[in-house]
Amino acid sequence: MKMPVNADKIGRWKIDVATSVDMYNQWFMDFAPVAFRNTRIKTTQDVEAALQTTSYLTDIRPETIINNPHIIPTLRMSTCPPIAVDRLIGLAGVNPSMIKSMEAYGRIPPRMPRVMLETEIAKVAYIIQKMADPDIFVWLGRSTPITQQEIHRAATIVADRLCGSVANPIIRNAQEQRQLAAMKAWLDARGYTQLPPKSGINFDAMPAGTYSFRMNVPVLLETGDREINIPIDAVIQPLNAQPKSIPLFFEAKSAGDFTNTNKRRKEEAVKMSQLRRKFAGQQISFNLFLCGYFDCGYLGYEAAEGIDWVWEHRIDDLAEFGL
Repeated sequence: MKMPVNADKIGRWKIDVATSVDMYNQWFMDFAPVAFRNTRIKTTQDVEAALQTTSYLTDIRPETIINNPHIIPTLRMSTCPPIAVDRLIGLAGVNPSMIKSMEAYGRIPPRMPRVMLETEIAKVAYIIQKMADPDIFVWLGRSTPITQQEIHRAATIVADRLCGSVANPIIRNAQEQRQLAAMKAWLDARGYTQLPPKSGINFDAMPAGTYSFRMNVPVLLETGDREINIPIDAVIQPLNAQPKSIPLFFEAKSAGDFTNTNKRRKEEAVKMSQLRRKFAGQQISFNLFLCGYFDCGYLGYEAAEGIDWVWEHRIDDLAEFGL
């Protein structure tokens, strides 16, 4: 059995944690505001389009919301004060699954009867109309025309509210993209080839010296009687791999605080147990690619689950995995 690369090097964990925190903080200062700003620009455009469907909140019809369910988050952030999902459900007294479907998937529950749907959406429209923020939508209740400058200003404020509520996922997504780009550069420089996104090649048929990002891999649930696919951030088949051998799996992980990582540390352990059930009797290499706030408690938990890792600030450790 292959020896661990970092999981058993307890003596250097604290130094690695401190170095990784410094690396993440430097990236955050240099690039996170850019990622957030770019998302805000795109969100502002989406908000303007959403507002246009309701005649800029002057005519919020149930039919409009039914035909454009994706605008619910924009409408929630257009009130004074902004309304959380559960608060909107409570204020309007509507079906929770209907609102959550619109929020999460931008669609109306397909099996909901039309009469009930119209009644429920009418309650939502009433709450939004009643609580629309007059300090943002300054044209409400006046007779003079709306200006394009007023629309853009209002859309920017609502977009800020939307982005503020999902700031951490925005930053995490940008960091993950950067991590995978770093891994790609490292692999390409050593003669590896990235499989096309729609190559049709399964993980267990990957040629030696190839890799893929966000590839689906089948696993078994705890009951052992149901198989599902889970996405793995990076799947890499070493240059010297034997035909049909199981490739190496890596999850790109970043975090801007210690609390969040300790809340999420079981996620990787669950994936590891699912992979072990699926490939019982075979050696599984499921590892983490870390950058940010991962303390010794987190590392110890993962090591106990048989999970190893590579720090981004020491990316050359990938070679010790046989790459």
